[in-house]
Amino acid sequence: MHSSSEYRIEDLAHASGATVRTIRAYQDRGLLPRPERRGRSNVYGDTHLARLRQIADLLDRGYTLASIKELLEAWDAGRGLGGVLGLVAEVSGPWTDEEAARISRADLDATFGGVPDEQAVRDAVELGILERIPGNDSEFLVPSPQELAVAAELYAAGVPLDAISGHLRELRGQVEHIAARFLDFTTEHVFARYLGHRPPTDADAAEAAGLVRRLRPLAQQTVDAELARAMRLFATRHLQRHLGAADPVSPSGPDPRPVTLPADTVSAVESLVGPENVTAFISAAAQREVQARTLDALTAHHLSTD
Repeated sequence: MHSSSEYRIEDLAHASGATVRTIRAYQDRGLLPRPERRGRSNVYGDTHLARLRQIADLLDRGYTLASIKELLEAWDAGRGLGGVLGLVAEVSGPWTDEEAARISRADLDATFGGVPDEQAVRDAVELGILERIPGNDSEFLVPSPQELAVAAELYAAGVPLDAISGHLRELRGQVEHIAARFLDFTTEHVFARYLGHRPPTDADAAEAAGLVRRLRPLAQQTVDAELARAMRLFATRHLQRHLGAADPVSPSGPDPRPVTLPADTVSAVESLVGPENVTAFISAAAQREVQARTLDALTAHHLSTD
């Protein structure tokens, strides 16, 4: 290296983390400017190093080399890249305030029955509930402690680990569908005017990034509200069917396999409301309890997020 701003290709590879072969491939694709020729040597500068770091950052964010070339060409043409990179950072940043944590293998085993279950660990790693830490076999990274806590509660309630994994796989597919639909919807009605040309101008990209910040919580708020509504509706129906009461919404009527209640409970209800009103009373009581618990849960969630 001749100076702090001049590199041989091997030095540039070392400074950037790219291989010599990769640097030459980028040059052939037009992603990297050609070096300055000095006699028999090619000399690279800090602009080449900065460009390699930009390419690496965009690749990490999921961009293809073709789309990166478009962005860099726009930048070289004077259209600016700051707004685009700001939009990329906004979209690819965390979409939750939850912070990752660690759990030891011993604590993990203790939480789930006290007996090591290698298949369950493999399933959890595959699903991203746990992440292995290189060089550390005694701990795992937990990207979402809340998700792990839900799994622990389900297991404590008697749900087998393989059933929990299977349920999460099914749920994840449904949630990803919802996320894709929400993005399609907002792109069509909001972002199309900013992203209709490739690449967007610096100003349009910066404005789109601001919209991402504003709209980011809307997807989760909508899903939370709709899930609460659906749980209230279906939980009430579910209890009504199992208690033998007619479902006023369902045309199929009562479930033919009602749950048998203790005789003293039925007698107490009969003495209170009369034999002809037992089913309606028990159904109404169950519905009231479900609604009360739903309201409690929503209140607790609201207080925890304030």
